Amino acid sequence: MAAYDPIGDLPTHSVSNQPPPLEDYDLYTSDPGLRAAVAREGAGWAEGEIAALGRACGRAETIAAGFAANRHPPELKAFDRFGRRIDEVEFHPTYHQLMRMGLEAGVHSIAWTEARPGAHVAHAALEYLLTQVEAGVCCPITMTYAAIPALRHAPELLAAWAPKITARAYDPRLVPMQEKGSATVGMAMTEKQGGSDVRANTTAARPTAEGAAELTGHKWFCSAPMSDAFLTLAQGEGGLSCYFVPRITPEGRRNRIFIQRLKDKLGDRSNASAEIEYEHAWAVPVGEPGRGVATIMEMVRHTRLDAAVVCAGMMRQAAVQAVHHAAHRSAFGRPLIDQPAMKAVLADLVVEAEAALVLVMRVARAFDGETEAERAFARLGGAVAKFWVTKRLPNQVYEALECLGGAGYVEESMMPRLYRQAPLNAIWEGSGNVNALDVLRALGREPDSLAALLAEAEAARGADARLDRALDALRPAFAAPGEGGARRLVEAMALALQGSLLVRHGTPAVAEAFLAARLPGTMRGCYGALPEGLALDPVIARAQVA
Repeated sequence: MAAYDPIGDLPTHSVSNQPPPLEDYDLYTSDPGLRAAVAREGAGWAEGEIAALGRACGRAETIAAGFAANRHPPELKAFDRFGRRIDEVEFHPTYHQLMRMGLEAGVHSIAWTEARPGAHVAHAALEYLLTQVEAGVCCPITMTYAAIPALRHAPELLAAWAPKITARAYDPRLVPMQEKGSATVGMAMTEKQGGSDVRANTTAARPTAEGAAELTGHKWFCSAPMSDAFLTLAQGEGGLSCYFVPRITPEGRRNRIFIQRLKDKLGDRSNASAEIEYEHAWAVPVGEPGRGVATIMEMVRHTRLDAAVVCAGMMRQAAVQAVHHAAHRSAFGRPLIDQPAMKAVLADLVVEAEAALVLVMRVARAFDGETEAERAFARLGGAVAKFWVTKRLPNQVYEALECLGGAGYVEESMMPRLYRQAPLNAIWEGSGNVNALDVLRALGREPDSLAALLAEAEAARGADARLDRALDALRPAFAAPGEGGARRLVEAMALALQGSLLVRHGTPAVAEAFLAARLPGTMRGCYGALPEGLALDPVIARAQVA
């Protein structure tokens, strides 16, 4: 509470029965599922850094910065006052504050600068925490993290840019790279006529004598247009290819990247997304000519991991907000948290969040790629997690919002911001259908990935008869999967994985609630429709932070 408490004794009534602000708490130490995952999945060596970010994210001033960054969205400055193109984006100071906090914490870099097991788990844990304060800054931070695998296809470019990309610093200035100690990287793939069908792209790349290229064309969605450089796709002499486009050319000039407008988006308000045009923009080829999709998919595979991670983080924050409200609010003579109908909803929200967390952290460990089996699991498990966790978030957030009643529907609450943000990651980096079909293609091309995923799910075989039946039902579905059943198949894969992981690593009360309410034949259409007789208090307690 502030040094001078608000006046609650008003002329017409006294304000009572209102929850205290949820602030000045530790997001890491108050999250038993995250603490256990960090230790279990091999990132215990990074716990000090993860805990530090958890404390920073819970501070009242950090939470206030998230609200302010959304209340004051970015503005496009296409021209200077003399009518010359500058194509810059101006942000509220709190956006820069949150970007600086995330980059200095190493959210974007720890996976690459720490050459030891658990590095991607540490990255996932940091991002999971940061998104609970403000998800908008996670977009440019994620793309900066994910640029490194794609740039490995251009070793000279990687050597020049990697030290700046992985630096734990933030410099938003638009100046030549030699004057900066750090850099961020964005992405621009889709065009108006194709959307996710990037092979329909028409942006053209003309090679130059120096081995570079000039790009001319447009991009319908350019994520984080204020970045220092972008990975993009264009039609070159060998077909659709990947290119690296800096905002400042090696000669120190503004590159000819023209921002047409910023998107007026449903959510992600603090972050900028733009429509851009290239007009003889200077670029460097990345990877083999004609292999642009395969090259940039190295980036996309990692951004998909983060799409699932941030959704798990938002699930956690939604559940925490709902439990906090119910713990401090009474109705009809009893605290909400003690009422059976509310208990069932709160517990179900926590189960969903914990199931998402255990899945994304296991997939993050696979991204460390210590063995071929782990690398195979990462390829398929990442797509499954991205599909399922992003799909489950919007309704989970809605149900959490409803727990707050009208108080959750006003902008002073965090819930409207979470609700607007919730659909984003199911669309970004491939919609649900695109992801589900990618899983089908992977099943056909990479049987070792399926074997690795099934081995992970089967590790809990014999622990629970309900899970065994779900595993038995899953195997025949791989015999001849069709496109029309792709979503159904991926859903079954995700539930089997989550059930297996919770049985082995979750608390008994959470695992039991999941098995009773999520496996095929048990799932209901709304949260809170749990079977009678479950131990709900220990589940809810896992999200009760203050």
